[in-house]
Order: sequence, then structure tokens, then C-alpha cells
Amino acid sequence: MATLFGFDHKMVAITTICLSAGVSIYTSYRLWKERQRQREKNLYETEKLVSEYLVLHYGKDAEILSYDFGLKESLHFPKRCAELCIKHFKERDGIPSRAFDIGCAVGCSSFELAKTFDAVIGLDYSQAFVDVCNRLRVYGCMQYNVQDEGDLQTLLIAGVDDEVDRSRTTFIKGDACSLPSDLGQFGCVLAANLICRLHSPMDFLERLPGLVASGGILVITSPYTWMEQFTDKSKWIGGYYDKKKRPVSGFQALQKKLGPDFDLIEEKNMPFFIRETAHKNQWTIAHATVWRRK
Repeated sequence: MATLFGFDHKMVAITTICLSAGVSIYTSYRLWKERQRQREKNLYETEKLVSEYLVLHYGKDAEILSYDFGLKESLHFPKRCAELCIKHFKERDGIPSRAFDIGCAVGCSSFELAKTFDAVIGLDYSQAFVDVCNRLRVYGCMQYNVQDEGDLQTLLIAGVDDEVDRSRTTFIKGDACSLPSDLGQFGCVLAANLICRLHSPMDFLERLPGLVASGGILVITSPYTWMEQFTDKSKWIGGYYDKKKRPVSGFQALQKKLGPDFDLIEEKNMPFFIRETAHKNQWTIAHATVWRRK
């Protein structure tokens, strides 16, 4: 029997064939799984798109638009969020005049909160957003371009209200699901359109009782657009059916989780409008809930 360096040629050949076959089978399996996943995804996308166009073409008025407010009421959403916080905040001993804007984006709500609170922290996961906030904090205004059509743009100026004491604000980068332990307590916490974009929203909710001082205010707004690209489906707190096939909404989840530590004092729909181009925009309805810490 022929050998090479002490190895049987036939055994080497058989082993090589088996390994190659195993790799081939595994590769084929992975390709099949990927095609299967893609087919399921495409089916979902197609069904979703068909449904959207069916209601566009044939939906009754109330099925298409169930709200009695329009686009004008959708403007200045960040300012309206701050005003909702200020409306319910009550200054009294033991409640710190500090506000925490979690998911502050480019900072308007934080600056508006600084009209009432002595200190405001704005936190966002995006370093680009935090950099803009700090630039506005220092200079009070900045130029930027908006897209009109294709490569066509218009130059605009973003400016902080002159009534704002910008020195009251601080902006930091951070993860809302893993907040620093040394933040202390606040008289107001705002989380605007945040929870359905977190990788672990329950971790965020569990931190809130320790952040809001007794008697303080918590304001959460969300359109409850749960998406797997942001949050693994196993971590959705709403937008699914439980084991008994009962629907679980985001609002129900908030009530269950926050109820032991907070009193719900107001809830309402708050529309907001995002400009994309001169002719394409987003109109979304966020559900706002206001809670007072027990």
C-alpha cells in the first residue's frame, strides 16, 4: 500500500473528499437558508406595499386619515415636547431644577428646556448630532443645506432662541440603554421618539425610576414603529401578540412597566413633520405620555 510521509494515500484522498463534501453541503445549506430568508422578506415587503397602495387607492376617509389635525399643527415638534414638560413640571423643595433630554438629536428641546431649568443635559448616540449641539451651544447659530431636488439645495440658518441661556446646557454622547451611573436625579426627563429605536428598550425603562426625582416629570413620545433593524424582535416591548394571541401595544407595555413607580397624568397624540425634499416629506403621529414620579 502506497504511503507518503507515513500517510496512506487512499485515506488521505477519502478524508479530503469527505471534508470537501462537508464544506459543500454546509455552503449549500447556508445559501438555501439565505434564499429562504430573502423570499420571506420579499413576501413581507410585497404584502406590506400592496396593503399601503390598496388603502391609498380604495381607503375610506377615516381609514386613511383618522386625525382631526393637519400639517400646521405638526410643526416645531421638539419645542412642543419641551413645552409639554414645562407645563407639568412643578417647582418645589426636593425636586431638582435639572432636565435630561435623552435622544436629544440636534438639541432644540434641550435649549427650550433651559428656559425653565437651571441645568439641562442632552444625550444622543450620534456623535454628529452631539457635535452640532455643542456648536449651537457655543455660537448660537449655524448654516446648513437642505435638499430640494437631486443635487439642488437651499442654504438655511439654524438659530437658538435668544431667550435661552445656552450656558445651562451640556451635551454628551451616550447609549440610552446603558446610561452613566453618576448622572444623579432630575426634575424632568424627556425621551422623544426614542424607545422604538433602542436595541434594548426595557433596559432603558428600568433605569427611569432612578433618574426621575419624586414629584418629577417623565415625558415619553413614540410612534411605536417597532423595526428589527433597530431592535431584535425578542426585545420589542409592544407591537406583537403574546403567547395567548392577545395584542400587546407599546402604550400597554409602558403602563405595565412604569405604573408601579409613576402616575400617568396625560396622554395625547402629537404629530410631527420631517422635511426630506421640496416635495417629499414625512408626517408621523407620536403618542405622548406624561408621568409623575411617585
